[in-house]
Amino acid sequence: MDYRDRHVVVTGGTGALGSAVVAALIEAGATCHVPYIDQAEADRFAFRSHAKVKLVADIELTEEAAVARLYGGVPQLWASIHLAGGFAMSPLAETAKSALMQQVDMNFVTAFLCCRAAVNAMMRTGAGGRIVNVATRPALEWRAGAGMVAYTASKAAVAALTAALAEEVVKAGILVNAVAPSTMDTPANRRAMPKADHAAWPKVEEVAAAILFLASPENRVARGGVIPVYGRA
Repeated sequence: MDYRDRHVVVTGGTGALGSAVVAALIEAGATCHVPYIDQAEADRFAFRSHAKVKLVADIELTEEAAVARLYGGVPQLWASIHLAGGFAMSPLAETAKSALMQQVDMNFVTAFLCCRAAVNAMMRTGAGGRIVNVATRPALEWRAGAGMVAYTASKAAVAALTAALAEEVVKAGILVNAVAPSTMDTPANRRAMPKADHAAWPKVEEVAAAILFLASPENRVARGGVIPVYGRA
């Protein structure tokens, strides 16, 4: 896949999946624009000094002005990949409204605002583009969301956003898709679930490969999909 001379926004790019996506994009020739809010995480980011990576500080993705500043600094946006989000596990009966709204903000609002900014940027160039969101397995298999209802609902909203927006912008040459991972093989997930079958979990590099194709010029027809990337889990 050829990303030479293409600019790509990657939210959540300093995380485990984000680092794998950025690594693959760099190898394909892209210039990556990676926003962050946590300085310590940015300092640990393996590609912080790479010539093809533009770190953008103090971007709170739930704030319209910050999102506008991020996308305003990207020349000729080709793709926008939205990995930023958060997870919380609690029974509905113990979930306060504040916890629900936090999940909605972290998962749905960030994706919505970045999709809107990306669409506007792509419309201005008239060259089309690609958008990839990240849902989750429970966003497709709702019963799997028992015990994490707020998270599941917020990610299901991301899936619905993806399908509806894909239909809305296809005539502008913008293809919108999402991936829906099961539990991914990351150090944090291994620590949280030490007795799980880690070999069955999808690797972040494998999920990144699916994202890379959906965001690429080689994807000419896929739109409105929420693609299960479950591995053998």
